[in-house]
Amino acid sequence: MTPIPPSTAGGTEPLLRVEHLSTRFRSRGGEVTAVDDVGFELAAGEVLGLVGESGCGKSMTGYSLIDLVDPPGYVAGGSVRLHGRELRGLPPKAWRALRGDRIAMIFQDPMLTLNPVLRIDTQMVETVLAHRRVGRAEALARALDALERVGIPAATERLRSYPHQLSGGMRQRVAIAIALLNQPDLIIADEPTTALDVTIQAQILYEMQTLCREAGTGLIWITHDLSVVAGLADRVCVMYAGRIVEQGSTAQVLERPAHPYTRGLLDATPAAALARGHRRGEPLRQIPGSAPPLSALPVGCAFHPRCPRADERCMQTPPRVATAAGQEVLCWHPLPPGASLTAPAADIGARP
Repeated sequence: MTPIPPSTAGGTEPLLRVEHLSTRFRSRGGEVTAVDDVGFELAAGEVLGLVGESGCGKSMTGYSLIDLVDPPGYVAGGSVRLHGRELRGLPPKAWRALRGDRIAMIFQDPMLTLNPVLRIDTQMVETVLAHRRVGRAEALARALDALERVGIPAATERLRSYPHQLSGGMRQRVAIAIALLNQPDLIIADEPTTALDVTIQAQILYEMQTLCREAGTGLIWITHDLSVVAGLADRVCVMYAGRIVEQGSTAQVLERPAHPYTRGLLDATPAAALARGHRRGEPLRQIPGSAPPLSALPVGCAFHPRCPRADERCMQTPPRVATAAGQEVLCWHPLPPGASLTAPAADIGARP
């Protein structure tokens, strides 16, 4: 294996390019790094799945991309380019013009989007009028269409409702509809379908895929659910302890994982385990231990205390390498295709 060369992407500028993004939080005990040297690219019309355990930095990465990190947190470094335009360092006025127009975010809690004292139609119409020179009737028509697209029944009646008159799942669908209103170039979705039933979830995932393909919208889908990523994303980034430890196409990462952490996540997923010959009724394999707090990360590879393949080399910061299948992996001992997680690295010659 060799170090990954700089991406050329066929000489074309991607929709979104993130390089060396880092976010830190000041505390009495010193600074804590929540997002550590994160980098990836997103093409127009592409869906990127950002996956990992709770607390691994997925949501904070999304907030960092659109400058929504509140004090005592701050974006410490890196570059975020949309259509080649650097977003880091933009003044608040420029960010207000971008958010809700060219960039939209769907939060896990819909009440971070909705104003509890305003009717749904007022909030949606204002979202359109803030970025588009159209009449109120046209803005209302767009709002109605957006609600219908996310599967809200009796959409005209719901427009006249207040958020507290809607169920939690209904409020989440309204929040998703608001994100779709102005057909943004980039949508960042932070586990938005967690509170929805399976049927509505499938409808919304289909709608998001259709939007990406037809309008060229880039979508970053933040989730811990690998089954959602498998059916939605074109590419996957796996995060652990604030860093991306593996990324590649969805098929590559889910079928031939190279990082031990990715293999562990899949072994703990029923569908993936069954596909690898796991017998029904047998306990799933679990990753031992738990993710370390960001304030007390282990030296070297943050995953090494939980990794059965770790050795003394893992006490040093691992390199970012490319596998033969095309993934980028942050590991001293990447897994060859089909290798067992418990196989010693020295026995299968996995050293880069």
